[in-house]
Formats: sequence, C-alpha cells, structure tokens
Amino acid sequence: MRDFSQDHRWLSINTATVRKQSGAEVPLDRIIDQCAQRGIRAISPWRDQVAAVGIDKISAQLRAHGIGLSGYCRGGFYPAPDAAGLKAALDDNRRAIDEARTLDAPCLVLVVGSLPGALGGQAAYTDIGRARSEVFDGIAASLEYAREVGMPLAIEPLHPMQAAERACINTLEQALDICDALDPGRSGMLGVALDVYHVWWDPKLAQQVARAGKERLLAYHVCDWLTPTRDLLNDRGMMGDGVIELKKIRGWVEAAGYAGYSEVEIFSTQDWWQRSGDETLAACIERHRSAV
Repeated sequence: MRDFSQDHRWLSINTATVRKQSGAEVPLDRIIDQCAQRGIRAISPWRDQVAAVGIDKISAQLRAHGIGLSGYCRGGFYPAPDAAGLKAALDDNRRAIDEARTLDAPCLVLVVGSLPGALGGQAAYTDIGRARSEVFDGIAASLEYAREVGMPLAIEPLHPMQAAERACINTLEQALDICDALDPGRSGMLGVALDVYHVWWDPKLAQQVARAGKERLLAYHVCDWLTPTRDLLNDRGMMGDGVIELKKIRGWVEAAGYAGYSEVEIFSTQDWWQRSGDETLAACIERHRSAV
C-alpha cells in the first residue's frame, strides 16, 4: 500500500463534502480556491455546482490552480415510465459526458437510477427488474457515445437502502456483471466508482474488488459509517469516526491495481455541513493521512 502519512498528494475532495459550510451553500469557485490554498490537487464537482458558476469559468479556474478531477458527478438515472422519459435520460447523459470531457475528468460517475418517481415519493412503477433492464440499455447507449469522445463511465453501486429511489445496482458484483456484458474486452471505458459507504458491508467485497482489477476501478470514494446513523443519506462520518475498515479495503483496492485518488465524499447535514470549510478540509487532510 502507498504511504499516505507524510502528505496528501492522493487526496481528492468531492465537492459535496464542503458544498455547505456553517450551514450555508458555498459556490464551487470558492471551494476550488479553498482547496488550492491547502495544496489539494484534485476535486470531483457536481453538475449543478458547475452550472451555477459556469463551466468555462470553472474549467479556467481549475487550470489556473493546477487542480485536476478524480471524477465528475453525475450521470445515470436512466429508468423512466415512457419512451419520452427514456430518451430524455439519454440526452441528459450525453450532456453530462460532454461536460466531463470539457473539464478533462477521468470518468463520469453513474448513479444509475431505479423506480422512476420514487425519489419524489410516487413511483411510476414498482417492477425493479424493469428498472434494471432500462439501466442496462441506458448504459449501453451512453457507452457508445462515451467511446466516441473518450470519456470512461464509472457505475457506482449504491447501498441497498437506496435501491428504490436512487440506484437499482446495489453490489459491486452487479456493477461488474454489467461491465463484463457491455465491455468484455476490458477497454477501460466502462468500470466502477467504488464508494466504501455503499459497499463496506458486502461479504463478497474482497473477491469482487480483485475481479474488477485495474481496468474497472476508475474511482475510489471514502468516508465512514457512523453508529448509530441518524440519517441514512446525510449522516456520513469523517474517516476514522465510524466502523468501516478503511485501510483493509484500500489494501484490496491497491492490490487490484488502483493507484488513483482517495476521494472524500461526505454528506453531513447535522455535523460537517455545520462547520467551517477550514475545519472540514483540515480534517479531511489529517484523516487521509491517518485513517484512510
């Protein structure tokens, strides 16, 4: 394993981690400046944050600071109740691919979606098998365009607690099955974003990480699982504050060939989003050195 204890050159900040500071929303350009001041070399921004400032301005700012991306959040959400909705999803994913390319991202992260409408409280249908089929078809269509422009796609399996609303792909094994079906040659254009918050519990995790290998492991996200968890979406912990065996999992990931960034992604309504950006980024740097 790489030694992270002396510096934070392999730390990336998913900008959701500091999009709220002291309870208030913070624009992406300010977040980029804060990261640059601390020698953080990479971020993973969200599309809405980029759009709010302007993609050309963000691209220029990143170049000026010498900051790269560890990923781009996010594409996906393929299932829909009708043909028009399916087409709209494909069109939106094409735009996301283009944005990721403009920002020179190493991959576009896919949160694939599930029962359409469930996130708003009213599912249009309840056939999760249908949703998985629409996800498969949607990724296949997006991959065709992604290959044309050279933008790898990273499927992010989400914890089963989010199977209805956000993603019907819930294990690394499921994600890799899709990769093997659509990209049997392991071209590097289709892989996974491995978020420890979503997969730490999986008894097949070590086996499936080894199966993924270097070609499939496109992004690696870290945080911690708190006990008790007060909110299953927005109560992620800072690394070292919970029960995830972070060093063990990173050992598996690096043994499989991954040598990229550890991207800190923390949604924390009651804790870290109430703190200053200075405090949160300082904690990310210290815990990356000591706990990741």
